[in-house]
Amino acid sequence: MAWKNRQNTLLARDLRDTATNAERLLWQRLRAKQVANTRFNRQVCIGPYICDFVARTPKLIVELDGGQHAIATEEDERRTRFLESEGYHVVRFWNHDVMGNLDGVLEMIEMALRALPQPLPPAGGELG
Repeated sequence: MAWKNRQNTLLARDLRDTATNAERLLWQRLRAKQVANTRFNRQVCIGPYICDFVARTPKLIVELDGGQHAIATEEDERRTRFLESEGYHVVRFWNHDVMGNLDGVLEMIEMALRALPQPLPPAGGELG
């Protein structure tokens, strides 16, 4: 299993280096907490899958789909079920949606973030 994890980590690094135009465009807007003050990482390994963009604390995954996903719907559904079983909420967008309506995609991501349960503050924080 460790071999598979190492292989996925290397593949994730390659995917970051060879991002699609839509992935690069969306990353420029998700990075550095620009959306709802939420930190996203890209090409993150979760179990056997590599997810496009992940906000770990609110547990939101943003996936971008190209044309190949139109025929791989069963695998996408299996992947989504696994990620949801790990406590994540998954939202998907087509690449052409990002390229043609980036503001709308960002608005949908913000809505998804607002709909998720908010994490509790750490115990032992300062009193007010």
